[in-house]
Amino acid sequence: MISNSLGLILLLFAFLLFLFHYLIFLQRIFRGLKNLKLTANEKLPYEFISIIIPFRNEEANILASLKSIESQFYPEKKYEVIYIDDSSEDNSLELLKKNIKKNNIRVLSVPEDFSKNAHKKRAIRYGIENAKGMIIVTTDADCIHDEEWLKSLMQSFDPVTGFVSGPVEFETDTSLFAEFQKLEFAGLVLCGAGLIGSGHPTICNAANIAYRKKVFDEVGGFNDQMNLSSGDDELLMQKIAKDSDFKVQFCINKKAIVKTSANKTIRDFYQQRKRWASKGLFYNDKSLVLKLILIYAFYVGLLAQLILGLFYHSIFLLSFLGSFLFKFIFEFRILYKGKEILFNNLKLRYLFIAEIFQIPYILFTGLVGAFGNYLWKSRKVRR
Repeated sequence: MISNSLGLILLLFAFLLFLFHYLIFLQRIFRGLKNLKLTANEKLPYEFISIIIPFRNEEANILASLKSIESQFYPEKKYEVIYIDDSSEDNSLELLKKNIKKNNIRVLSVPEDFSKNAHKKRAIRYGIENAKGMIIVTTDADCIHDEEWLKSLMQSFDPVTGFVSGPVEFETDTSLFAEFQKLEFAGLVLCGAGLIGSGHPTICNAANIAYRKKVFDEVGGFNDQMNLSSGDDELLMQKIAKDSDFKVQFCINKKAIVKTSANKTIRDFYQQRKRWASKGLFYNDKSLVLKLILIYAFYVGLLAQLILGLFYHSIFLLSFLGSFLFKFIFEFRILYKGKEILFNNLKLRYLFIAEIFQIPYILFTGLVGAFGNYLWKSRKVRR
């Protein structure tokens, strides 16, 4: 009897520790969001800029991308755009070449034998090697940009800034699945923004980032990551934050938001999240890896508490409800703040239902993403 009581207490204590660690993590994000300030610097960088846009099989999106890129309110002589074809199997390359209207836009194709296993990262690296710019900007070919996107992003640079992460938002139809994705994706973007604002740059999205080429070279670029198919964004950001004297900033300007479509199917959503989850175990900062493992343990603990509460002791149902409630409140605060400062169209009324579905999704995609293969742009990527 004493043994059973001791085991129950130890389990509850472990679940409490996981909850405490997760809430501290969320509070850090919230404080970081409050630290972010809209850049008032009207002076643009003097450096020439190279926008690199890798693409593969983007026939349905490439012309919309080109239209938004050609509409930028930025001096044409101060930047170039390089679209990089990564072995497309559709008509996207031909469509793009036929419709370019501006002289500062060119198209390159990655040689077949150039860093074969790196996939998207090899396209970006090939673009950088052929770029004239001192500042590199990367975005995706399935994204739409505001006319002042580039200007707004560049206003976040100052002499001591080496890397700027920008906001990305899902465009949705009226489906509940799309609205869930929009909430969840906004949470990820705000997580990255808050961690940058709190001085702990961890995650960002390659659809909207910029960095100085000399800093990229200084930290070794992708040299230690070319065996990985992803990581062209946050792994690079983490290296710049750790191994250089330059700062990492988040651009909080709403005009800098890059928009992309939510996944149409659960299968596409699953493959995308597997790909994103595949990077975590390869972070160079092992203390950060440990923090991610503890966050994952919190989600495992939520499921364990529910099962134990149903089949072992009702006290675990109470601990599950308490953990879930605290999780909901802290995450709601972050999204509410994000709606106030950046994403005006978030529908927070769907959050409670989204929170329920988030638990099994995090558990499953986190596990298969860390140890499994995934499908990206019709390629089977092996780990």
